[in-house]
Amino acid sequence: MAPVTDTFGRPIRDLRISVTDRCNFRCTYCMPKEVFGPGYRFLPKDQLLSFEEIVSLLRVFSERGVSKVRLTGGEPLLRKDVEKLVGMLSTVHGIDDLTLTTNGSLLARKAAALAAAGLTRVTVSLDALDDATFQAMNDVGFPVVTVLEAIDIAAEVGLGPVKINCVVKRGVNEHAVTDMAAHFRGSGHIVRFIEYMDVGSTNGWRLDDVVPAAEIIEAVDAVYPLEPVLPNYPGEVANRFRYRDGQGEIGVIASVTRPFCGSCTRARVSAEGVLYTCLFASTGTSLRDVLRAGDDVGEVIDSVWKRRDDRYSEIRSSHTRRPVPVEMSYIGG
Repeated sequence: MAPVTDTFGRPIRDLRISVTDRCNFRCTYCMPKEVFGPGYRFLPKDQLLSFEEIVSLLRVFSERGVSKVRLTGGEPLLRKDVEKLVGMLSTVHGIDDLTLTTNGSLLARKAAALAAAGLTRVTVSLDALDDATFQAMNDVGFPVVTVLEAIDIAAEVGLGPVKINCVVKRGVNEHAVTDMAAHFRGSGHIVRFIEYMDVGSTNGWRLDDVVPAAEIIEAVDAVYPLEPVLPNYPGEVANRFRYRDGQGEIGVIASVTRPFCGSCTRARVSAEGVLYTCLFASTGTSLRDVLRAGDDVGEVIDSVWKRRDDRYSEIRSSHTRRPVPVEMSYIGG
């Protein structure tokens, strides 16, 4: 079928599927424990998309041009038998990149099964290399060494090169930038530094807390000289830079200071099957209800995408006001 495009001519190429809204971390920029505490009510099992429903949706998205799929959460490795889901998704025609983003806490024990099931790569969130900072940010006292061991194991079983996502927040972990660059330089893995974003409404985001991508690159370049690299593919969100001495590369995702809305080809499906057309969306469309009613889900996707006019990052300011946005724990990063 002909590609479906939105009001700005952007096709659907990438799909992020959240498989759970639960997480065993309480990262302060995503699921602060003041909100997501012991009494917080997560989605009941019957509201989550089943594996069969997820596969059905992916087939429909694949027919519309999606070739890259990323499983997210919450923490996707908390979803029981997630490796079975990976195996099911890996058979969908047209999908050539099947990846997963994880906090790394359960990765060491699941990496081999995920690779055997057909996962292509893995991205691991790691915001600092010193335990004091990392544990303060994950807010559950989880140690750095366990995540580093998981990265090594993932690479050993064929899930590399591993991408490491580091969210940088002013006054919290900007000192970790050069440490992260030094640690992974020459390893074959790629650190991607992410500007602190106003996803959701519970993380207390302020523009003053953002460390701009230019500042991050300047800090790394002062120690390990860098040069820009062309994108791997149209719509790649990370700006790439390689070390001039050939010891690998880093990336920066600058949604705040260098918006990339104009080339955004991503759709997101939440754990309960709601389609969102932007990471910063406030509302979405339930595909789960369409599936369970036996109606034409492809027709609904087409209708939603054709009306898509999202460009939040391009119009964001310190005074931006919008309806209550969906939390990152429902739709991933």
